[in-house]
Amino acid sequence: MNKFFLSILLALSAFFVSAQNIKKPKLVVGVIVDQMRYEYLYRFENHYGDHGFKRLLSDGFSFKNAHYNYIPTYTGPGHASVYTGTTPRVHGIIANDWYDKFEKRSRYCVEDSDVKGVDGDGKVGQRSPKNMKSTTVTDELRLFYQNRSKVVGIALKDRGAILPAGHQPNGAYWFDAQSGNFITSTFYRNSLPKWLVKFNKRKLAEAYMSKGWDTYKPIETYVESARDDRSYEGKELGGIPPVFPYDFKQLDASIKLFELLKVTPHGNTITTEMSLAALDGEDLGKDEVTDFLAISYSSPDYVGHAFGPYSKEIQDVYIRLDLELERLMKALDEKVGKGNWTIFLTADHAVADIPAYLKELGHGTDYMKSGEQKKAISQKLEERFGTSDLIENISNHQIFLNKKLIAERELDLNEVKTFLIAEMNQHAGMSAVFDAATISNYAGHDLDVKLIAAGHNARMSGDIVYTYQAGWLGQWHLENGGTTHGSGYSYDTHVPMLFYGWGIKQGSTVNYHPITDIAPTISTLLNIKLPSGCTGQPAAELLD
Repeated sequence: MNKFFLSILLALSAFFVSAQNIKKPKLVVGVIVDQMRYEYLYRFENHYGDHGFKRLLSDGFSFKNAHYNYIPTYTGPGHASVYTGTTPRVHGIIANDWYDKFEKRSRYCVEDSDVKGVDGDGKVGQRSPKNMKSTTVTDELRLFYQNRSKVVGIALKDRGAILPAGHQPNGAYWFDAQSGNFITSTFYRNSLPKWLVKFNKRKLAEAYMSKGWDTYKPIETYVESARDDRSYEGKELGGIPPVFPYDFKQLDASIKLFELLKVTPHGNTITTEMSLAALDGEDLGKDEVTDFLAISYSSPDYVGHAFGPYSKEIQDVYIRLDLELERLMKALDEKVGKGNWTIFLTADHAVADIPAYLKELGHGTDYMKSGEQKKAISQKLEERFGTSDLIENISNHQIFLNKKLIAERELDLNEVKTFLIAEMNQHAGMSAVFDAATISNYAGHDLDVKLIAAGHNARMSGDIVYTYQAGWLGQWHLENGGTTHGSGYSYDTHVPMLFYGWGIKQGSTVNYHPITDIAPTISTLLNIKLPSGCTGQPAAELLD
């Protein structure tokens, strides 16, 4: 009998020693929460359980002063920057959409007219990573193992799945709000894998939306957020008044129900379910070669835009997201094995406060009257140069000049830019206006200018760039409510940066780290090559 127990003890010891001494994790999981402020880790912590965010914080490593190091802080650039370890200046994803000054049209960050959707009609399926000009940490993992490593990207948003998965993954899958299914494009494969066909047949989107949306806990316990009924919140949930509970059975038949799923915590739930299906369907983490599962939770962004960072809705989304993370990590323990996987969690950007809410509290924020501003500038151009058509496009806080017309009129380009910069600086709410040539060659130490320069791609960006004062938003939000992100202010740049699992020690640091340090940190942990455009550095505090 003693020999029997001794043999069991020896076997268990050998198992634990083996688990602790594996050379690399069997699986790396990258989690990007779309629109998450760092403070959400602590403002809502009394409502979190012990096995979601708190597990990452207590047993992992937290970078408390992690920031985006460029402007604009948008979803496309954010996902690309986390996984390439560099900024839009290098990787080329300069916004979600940007004006293509060569083709004279708007270009979407993951558009690709050369591919077709697989189980998705129209442009929703014409997607690929071809606009991203650097490799990703996921690309480098596939190259290191010569495609023996498996990489899968999953999100509701196409850009949230595609950019992290890189240029040569096993698959990237995103949500089609028309059908309620997850789809892909022919860039990756010509038919859906069997496990995804089976998953789509479960019709989860329909089942979730039939439940409506009420708070997970009694709403009176949500003391960390403002009152529920606020007139300046958005109407993204089909025009339903922005107060709990939400009954989607009351919606007009013309409303696309699956579009609204994105603006509820159900979007996070279906993303977790999809991730677990991929974990099983692709046999991730089942052999000695490291695999990578890239997950982006898109719903917090939709909810945050509509209701703002101090809403009951955003608080409920994060209380429920904590449960999704718990479920995900429990599954990783069971399917891959404790100690065999590594996870990092960050966000692609944070979010601004709703200016109307801050004004209500006595703050000096407001909205830009961009329509009036554009009209006034056009009038000034007419008076000074005899035409108001010298501006070709205004988007993403950039002005693209009509250089052909400027040349035809024999005008001096620098004179036109100098005139416009002076005029724009006259408008209330404007913080700074720069000649793009100055930004493109900037080598100084002013942080606000460095942020613009890091997001500026000389070939693709505009001729003049500008920023608003802190707390100010554009006219659209004055008219439609809600809020947005995109600036270089701390409310948009300060995000979580958490690591946990194999190879990760417990601890934290308040040292400043840009999120471009994530990819080189993971690369160093895995002993693989850094992404081709990488400008970040491995986080020494974590790896020492």
